[in-house]
Amino acid sequence: MLISLHIENIAVIKSVDIDFSEGFSALTGETGAGKSVILDSINLLLGKKADRELIRHGEDRAFVSGMFSCFSENSVKLFSENGVYPDEEGNIFIQRTVFSDGRSQIRINGRQVSLSVLKEISPAIITIHGQSDTNALVEDRNHIVILDKAASLDELLEIYYPLYAEYEKIRGEIKEISEKESERARLIEVLEYQLNDIDALNLHEGEEEELVDKKVKIKNSEKIIKQAGFVFKALKGSEKGSVSYLLDRCVTALSSLSDVIPDFEGYSERLRDFLYQADDIAEEVYAVVEDVDSDPTEKLNEIESRLDKISKLKRKYGLTVSDILNFRRDAAEELEKLKNADSLLEELNKKLEGAYFKASEIADKIHETRVSYAKKLEEEVKETLEFLDMPKVVFFTSIKVNTDGERKALSKNGYDSVVFYISANRGIEAQPLSKIASGGELARIMLALKCVISREEGAETVVFDEIDAGVSGKTARKIGVKLLQLSHAEQIICVTHSAQIASLADSHFLIKKSDVNNKTEASVKVLDECGRIEELSRILGGINVTDSQRGAAVDMLKEREIYKNNR
Repeated sequence: MLISLHIENIAVIKSVDIDFSEGFSALTGETGAGKSVILDSINLLLGKKADRELIRHGEDRAFVSGMFSCFSENSVKLFSENGVYPDEEGNIFIQRTVFSDGRSQIRINGRQVSLSVLKEISPAIITIHGQSDTNALVEDRNHIVILDKAASLDELLEIYYPLYAEYEKIRGEIKEISEKESERARLIEVLEYQLNDIDALNLHEGEEEELVDKKVKIKNSEKIIKQAGFVFKALKGSEKGSVSYLLDRCVTALSSLSDVIPDFEGYSERLRDFLYQADDIAEEVYAVVEDVDSDPTEKLNEIESRLDKISKLKRKYGLTVSDILNFRRDAAEELEKLKNADSLLEELNKKLEGAYFKASEIADKIHETRVSYAKKLEEEVKETLEFLDMPKVVFFTSIKVNTDGERKALSKNGYDSVVFYISANRGIEAQPLSKIASGGELARIMLALKCVISREEGAETVVFDEIDAGVSGKTARKIGVKLLQLSHAEQIICVTHSAQIASLADSHFLIKKSDVNNKTEASVKVLDECGRIEELSRILGGINVTDSQRGAAVDMLKEREIYKNNR
């Protein structure tokens, strides 16, 4: 449930605070007063695109925050899966700042989170039904989603998705091999040439670096022989004058005195360590000297030749020796597949049958659930539409089993195509919703479907944006009654131009524009009984509000108590 909403510097709003209550809330105001800005602000809290054009003129940032509470177990589970946890009082506090350079900052309960996290958890916070959702009814591809939500198919679909993904993966592998069949011989020839080309050089990891290192040593062989030779001779190469000889003599001398001066034994051991280190360094230096050819020309030519060959392979197969070896590995695997394509295809086809069987088992259960629940959906939607002044309505769900030859054709949703059919008038053949042109009819159908699936949706707050579009009078009143009934289980917020709907709300907010310091500012005010009468009269009236319109407003509010007690 949305407890409070704070908005700063968004479009015509300088600063606004709105405290919502449970039940049914209506937002009204003249066209352009700022009702859409309220919705834009809520959408920012749901992870919608932060358009810097929303920032109030002359400001460098905009800010929205909302406090939410009363979450279901499924909502709390979704939060925890995304690292979001309600505070000690069970609240979620979302803050979003939009900067003029296009950046956006999001915090949940004081901790900064990514936009993707906000988008993931938003279905558990608020559902917004606007004109775009009503228009989405026209698209047949959305009908299966609505039916599945109403039928609580989430768990079965979660089981089906990975099975279908495995089935599609195997199908893709079979398709790839089959498409290469016609050019298999040419591909085998190319791959064999590439493998022979690489294998001829007998490369190993790190070889290029080793060759470059050797090349540097050879180019500096004279310097190495001279300087390293000197080091070896000084450390160990001279019988009596070397460091090793002198250290050894010192060790022996100190050791012979250790029984007279005990501390000398420690000195002797320390010098012995120096002796060992000097010997090790001498041996390693000597190995370097031995490895350097005194006549390096031939060896240098060999290295240059091999580096050149490696360079040619790099131009063909990769930027490094590692890339070349990876290319070789992939080419060898591809060659193996091509040479064994027939047996591989046979194996893959067996796997495909197994994957199809597993996926279709679940798809059968999904299909049975859809068929079973479609009847209930049809009855409930028809009942609601009849209440909403469509007494002759015909509504049914067409569930078509898609086939591929002799068997059912699996897709991401199973093997069904779902289309809602409707006829609003007697004697008119039912047609797909995509053929319905009336905005008023679409709005009522959307509300009817919402009444059916509301218990399956996770959000405890539902916002309706101008659901009264295309309807008026008695029909609008009945839409209001349905919203009031929905608010028994969910918090309902409705942006409306209809007095028939607004008068049924538990709370009524007026959005109004005024000039402040030569700038337009919108304000939001919760209306008391008198304020509601005036606002409802304004909606009902023309240029000037009359006593009869005020009387009609009073009657509407009185009638609300009847519907309120029966919701």
